[in-house]
Amino acid sequence: MIYERKRLFIGLLIVSLLAVCMLAVAIWYLVFSPESSVVYKLVLLAVDAVLIIAILLAGFGLAGIVLTLVRSKPLALLQGPVRVALNTFFPLVLILGKLLSIDLNRIKRSFIEVNNNLVRAMHISAAPDQLLLLAPHCLQSSTCTHKVTGNVDNCRRCGQCMVSDLLRLRDHYGIRVGMATGGTLARKYVRDYRPKAIVAIACERDLTSGILDANPIPVLGVTNLRPHGPCHDTQFSYQRVDEAIQYFLRNGSDCI
Repeated sequence: MIYERKRLFIGLLIVSLLAVCMLAVAIWYLVFSPESSVVYKLVLLAVDAVLIIAILLAGFGLAGIVLTLVRSKPLALLQGPVRVALNTFFPLVLILGKLLSIDLNRIKRSFIEVNNNLVRAMHISAAPDQLLLLAPHCLQSSTCTHKVTGNVDNCRRCGQCMVSDLLRLRDHYGIRVGMATGGTLARKYVRDYRPKAIVAIACERDLTSGILDANPIPVLGVTNLRPHGPCHDTQFSYQRVDEAIQYFLRNGSDCI
């Protein structure tokens, strides 16, 4: 299991915010250029106004993220700006990371850590039937002939892959389980089950997009294990998933 520090994502978020600030200053300088036409200046002013609003919201959101992580307690007034900072600036953070030759999966793992800590700070409780465990279909053995994406109960629990472990967790806690082939089916599970909280297993790419798509539903993400390469006979840490489920059900301690 590879862990990534939260500071990587937060640091890149700060640099991204500063870069947008510099862009806004540059546009402001062009507005007052004597060589610019009136129409051109008005367009620049409109663009700058949008940027300034985004900067202010993201700035408050960044403050909300840091304060929430430090206090382990959310600030209700800053929840909106926090969502703006995460959703709007996440693509910029990835672009900046690519320019700096930082492994994108490292950035995404750092984002997942930030998200998990923000979710834990909210102290959300959920009844078993309000909790959805989402898992990727690549957990299923590549040699298995039984289709489990439509109905996970088609699994024969032979123990050759970890689908049987998903069912064990479901039966033990009475939660809902969905196995998705991609984002479309995952979103369908969310629409159909309307969960109060989600525990999701996936690779870094699918976890980050799923966390952003599910917002404002809280998601605790657990990155999968890929001993045979991407999307092939993947596995997961049973302990981490079990702890994430317990967290929502008992609304309490830090455990993932």
